[in-house]
Amino acid sequence: MENKKLLIIGFVWTEPKSSAAGSRMMQLIEVFQSQNYQITFVSPCAKNDNAFDLKSIDVKTYSIELNNSSFDSFVKELNPDVVMFDRFMMEEQFGWRVTEQCPNALKILDTEDLHCLRKGRQQAFKDNNLFDKSYLFNDIAKREIASIYRSDLSLIISETEIHILKTQFKVDESLLTYLPFVLENVKEKTISNFPKFEDRQHFITIGNFLHEPNYNGVLYLKEIIWPLIRKELPKADLYIYGAYTPQKVNQLHNKKEGFIVKGFAEDVNEVMQQAKVCLAPIRFGAGLKGKLFDAMQNGTPCITTTIGAEGVYGDLAPNGFIENNTVAFAEKAVALYLENHLWNKKQQNGFKIINQRFSKNEYQKKFIIIVEKAIEKLFEKRKNNFTGQMLQHHTMQSTKFMSRWIEEKNKD
Repeated sequence: MENKKLLIIGFVWTEPKSSAAGSRMMQLIEVFQSQNYQITFVSPCAKNDNAFDLKSIDVKTYSIELNNSSFDSFVKELNPDVVMFDRFMMEEQFGWRVTEQCPNALKILDTEDLHCLRKGRQQAFKDNNLFDKSYLFNDIAKREIASIYRSDLSLIISETEIHILKTQFKVDESLLTYLPFVLENVKEKTISNFPKFEDRQHFITIGNFLHEPNYNGVLYLKEIIWPLIRKELPKADLYIYGAYTPQKVNQLHNKKEGFIVKGFAEDVNEVMQQAKVCLAPIRFGAGLKGKLFDAMQNGTPCITTTIGAEGVYGDLAPNGFIENNTVAFAEKAVALYLENHLWNKKQQNGFKIINQRFSKNEYQKKFIIIVEKAIEKLFEKRKNNFTGQMLQHHTMQSTKFMSRWIEEKNKD
């Protein structure tokens, strides 16, 4: 029997060293490769030096163009069994073309995180208002939820986001699949090789600076939280790592204050293992925060906010503390930095969370079963999704006709 084919349409070329989204995409590729899928990855985005060499793991790659029917002949010839859209913007651009050329392909949307939730929270934060439905039901939400309905399956990374989709947007459960980060268990042998409490020296924060919540968090540290910590620990340093560090972040560097901007981390595990405590004061955002997982996997206790902790800990005790109050955040950071016993206890919590809530073996098997069943019952699945059918109807397809119009215009 011929191997099944998967086409991934990437919003960007995957960069696992730069962002949690990049790591997530590599995890998904690995899941499908474990089932011997032949994978092709395409993107309309320009490739840069941080992009992972997908060809090195036997994934074929091609550049594609927006608003160009060359994609139609490409996808028809490829004839994939499964097409996965990396974020709703790619489904908007290419979903209708896939439907026309490959009507029997299973369409999966990987949301990465709920963009409407992130944008809504950011706006509420800017307005200094409480986040409510009026912020959630924004224009991005209209596009994103439509994309979820047009897809056969949507991968949702956080239990909180599943809950919001089901209760606030009334999306049918059959369209949603909970698939968080899928990670290798942290083994005892690995743990025994980690640097101990007394061998770790400084605080750390890390995050891709193309992502607004990360810049906001660093600014919050610089202006409010770090001075409180430094007052108690005058010799402590905070190392700030992140891809795409802009000038406005580099300008925050101040050696005298112990606020050290390091920039891109070539090896996140190495820098995380050298640090004693991870600080993640995230005030808006969505999805799962990659820095918390980097911290837990490398035995570094962490202090974050309610939004940072969302979808991570479940019923388990956190690998540190969850604090929204600035003073309490700083106090807990100091306590973790100074108290060996407390630090070790929180470190153990982190290993337990990774192994019990994000175990690769468990989620890989479940996900593959869901995909195979969806392929098998595709006709029936679509028949039961009237809203999706309605949104595929030509009267709703402004993106399709706008794309056709742009293509014609480009010929002039």
